[in-house]
Amino acid sequence: MIEIPGNIILVICLLRCLHYFFQSHIRRAQTFWLAGVLIFITAIRRELNYLPDLFVPSDFTLLSRSYDWWEDMVLTVIYLTIVGLLIHSWRYLWALLKKAPLSLYGSVAVLAVVQYMGENAIVFPNTVGGLVEEISETILYVVVLIYLWRLNVSDDTSQQKDASELHYQTSTR
Repeated sequence: MIEIPGNIILVICLLRCLHYFFQSHIRRAQTFWLAGVLIFITAIRRELNYLPDLFVPSDFTLLSRSYDWWEDMVLTVIYLTIVGLLIHSWRYLWALLKKAPLSLYGSVAVLAVVQYMGENAIVFPNTVGGLVEEISETILYVVVLIYLWRLNVSDDTSQQKDASELHYQTSTR
């Protein structure tokens, strides 16, 4: 029941990253936001992990491989693509990381630890652990959405554009 708002929040985050992707004029920024879109796609897939059980027969095979094998391979390719895109856009990523307040890092870390503890029934009993996990995930998704919504990318892209033009001007002299 709590998963539905979390999935909606993830879709809104995905759409916000897509908006930033189209809004940006710097190639490295577009690369970063494309990685963000892929991250939210995989997060939505993780949240909807029950769908293959509903739609894919248990004896499904393609080229002598099971559905689980194909899913793992596709997700591995997506994860490696995300890492490659983030490496390619590391300067833009670093600029955004420096811009974020330390309290954001602390709150995300605490929520991630509480989510892990709830999922694995550490400190929380099994009956309450699932609820704690879902609530902390939803709060984490809300924090991400608020950060994405309040982020002013147009300023970042114009500053980076000015910085790259300045570098170009100084390097040609």
